[in-house]
Amino acid sequence: MILNFIQIALAVLLSIAILLQARGTGVGVAFGGDGNVYRTRRGVEKKLHLATIVLAILFFGVSLLNALYSF
Repeated sequence: MILNFIQIALAVLLSIAILLQARGTGVGVAFGGDGNVYRTRRGVEKKLHLATIVLAILFFGVSLLNALYSF
């Protein structure tokens, strides 16, 4: 039961983190614009990227535990 609430909270946080990252991509890339410019992540953008990775790993782990304990 508690795993369900943790999984929902992680899903919401992961969705927010992904949506905040997608804000900086720009629409020009979708229409053939110049989107292949390499740039490094700095500051808040780097921390948000790492937080997204950690949240995704936690979500996967909790989902796996939830699936194993539901049987």
